[in-house]
Amino acid sequence: MKNIDVFFYEAFEEEAKVLSSLLGSDISSDFTPKTIQESGHREPPARLLSIRTQSLIPREWDEQLDGILSRSTGYDHLLAYASLNGTRLPLGYLEEYATRAVAEHAIMLTMALMRKLPQQMRQFPSFNRDGLTGVECEGRNLLVVGVGRIGREIVSLAQGVGFAVKGVDIMLDEPEVTYVSKENGVPWADVIVNAMNLTSENRGYFSFDLFSTARRGLLFVNIARGEHSPLADVERALAAGRLGGLGLDVFEDEGNFGASLRNEDQAASPQRSLVERLLSYPNVILTPHNAFNSEEALRGKSALTVEQVKFFLKNKDFLWKI
Repeated sequence: MKNIDVFFYEAFEEEAKVLSSLLGSDISSDFTPKTIQESGHREPPARLLSIRTQSLIPREWDEQLDGILSRSTGYDHLLAYASLNGTRLPLGYLEEYATRAVAEHAIMLTMALMRKLPQQMRQFPSFNRDGLTGVECEGRNLLVVGVGRIGREIVSLAQGVGFAVKGVDIMLDEPEVTYVSKENGVPWADVIVNAMNLTSENRGYFSFDLFSTARRGLLFVNIARGEHSPLADVERALAAGRLGGLGLDVFEDEGNFGASLRNEDQAASPQRSLVERLLSYPNVILTPHNAFNSEEALRGKSALTVEQVKFFLKNKDFLWKI
């Protein structure tokens, strides 16, 4: 084991640069853009590890670690690790840092699908405008499923560009939001944006059966968790014409799936062939779990991460912990 204070997995280039500058010389650190499973590490490179959402932590590392920090506001993956291993390790996450970035990404995907941007790009080489007539936001119905921090911001942005907006949530605590049940909201919507936290109860929420209750041509955008919308179901809904457009920033089994795309020698993820088929559709936009990634959010995320690391190294616990 290297004599370093903290090791960062899944640290893309810009993130590693900002983190390194904020950590300074008093805290020793190292970085890799790879997940734990891609790294080939046989033992943890430090007693404090920081991951994002795709790393799979080996069970046998548990006794060699002091703590695990996820650089994310969601922590369902850490809960799953704790449940599987019965770990008593301190597990940390980050307070809000990317609400605006993720909400803007959701609206970007929505508007790009409404104006048929993927097909426009395909037809540009021939400068052909046939079949490219899109629709405007004004007067369209947008349903936000999951009206937490990100969902509230999506509601505000959507209203700002003219959508009629309703929300689905188990907590009806936002006075400016018109709440409906999913049974009433899905048939009403022209667009559905998923912003739910992942729980054991809402896995597979956006099933083919649910899409079958929607208007034909519904646009569906998911910036929350891939497990909410099984790829087999969304592909089936596309093929059946129930969905008129699809925007995904998140995917099932994302750790293995992402590694499979990044590495030719990696065993193919079961989701890979499904995604390759989805990419053949002219009304699909897929982004690599990147909705959080704005300059503003990166600065906030890095500052919170360093705050967590410094607190942990002093106290062997996290400020924001599970």
